[in-house]
Amino acid sequence: MTQDEIAVMDGGKCILQLRGVRPFFSDKFDITRHPRYKYLADADKKNTFDIERYMKRRPAIVKPDEPFDLYELKATDLQPDNSNERKEN
Repeated sequence: MTQDEIAVMDGGKCILQLRGVRPFFSDKFDITRHPRYKYLADADKKNTFDIERYMKRRPAIVKPDEPFDLYELKATDLQPDNSNERKEN
């Protein structure tokens, strides 16, 4: 297609380009018909992701009198434990 043909292409069509396949025409999918459309920001503004709020969020602070679990790991703790393997004679 030429640039002119692409510019006047039907609004209900699109050109898909996938790895390993030559580009091809397809009908556009109406996302409002998808079963999970209700989770998109298009359907409900409360589903919009607020990056500013996310970045401002801090991890929970542990109060001095609040019990918590502390785990200390060493690099050797992360290595596979071969001592429990069954040895064959």
